[in-house]
Amino acid sequence: ELWLEAQYDTAALPANWCDLVSQRPTNLWRYRELLPFPDEFSFVSMGEGWTPFTRAEGLEWETGHAETSGEIWVKDERQQPTGSLKDRQAAFTVSTLRAQGIKEMVLASTGNAAASYSSYCARASIKLWVFLPSSVPTEKMRELGLYGAEVVKVTGTYDETKEIAADFAARRGIYKDQGAKGIPGKESMKTIALEIAEQMGWRAPDWYIQAVSGGIGPLGVFKGFAELYRAGLINKVPKLGIVQAQGCAPMVQAWV
Repeated sequence: ELWLEAQYDTAALPANWCDLVSQRPTNLWRYRELLPFPDEFSFVSMGEGWTPFTRAEGLEWETGHAETSGEIWVKDERQQPTGSLKDRQAAFTVSTLRAQGIKEMVLASTGNAAASYSSYCARASIKLWVFLPSSVPTEKMRELGLYGAEVVKVTGTYDETKEIAADFAARRGIYKDQGAKGIPGKESMKTIALEIAEQMGWRAPDWYIQAVSGGIGPLGVFKGFAELYRAGLINKVPKLGIVQAQGCAPMVQAWV
């Protein structure tokens, strides 16, 4: 499978782009000049984006940053329509599928993406097949059923679940979510960087830190900061701090 990237002519952005953006609704589509959609595109939206950006003063003291005038800010992605950090990704992907007339899709997930995609697919009248490893709690599976998703429980690891989902999609000729390999996923996560820069007064932080499994979030966020830097809207691209839990640490293990 190919890794696809959307490219933009950042030099073509209007000189007053930041002012234009500030006058638009606080949703993902306010950054339309840096998104891969035509002007009259019809989005599947439930009010995602523009999540709180809050200074964590207590954490600054705990980590010693307060003594060095270092600030720690938290981008709270829990404050999304479905409560899932994957709502941005689902909004972009499902919008794209509906525009292309795709009525059915397959997704392998450990729960977060499934919760989000099932809601957005229901809103767009797209049938969703969700493949989940057996370790996913029953409560999450029940939520997906309420949205009308077809839930397939796989006795195996997440990697095995993804292989089974891919085989199912191939045999039935159903679209399978491309994740980080496709354009919508990375472009959706890019909006986190655009929001952070705007919420900081069009500045970039020194570091961006995120816990990941596959890493689509930081891939998109880095792309967003890099595009703003090329456009001359911020003075640097933040360093990335990628954190993985011990039970899901393929990136960490790759460098051990």
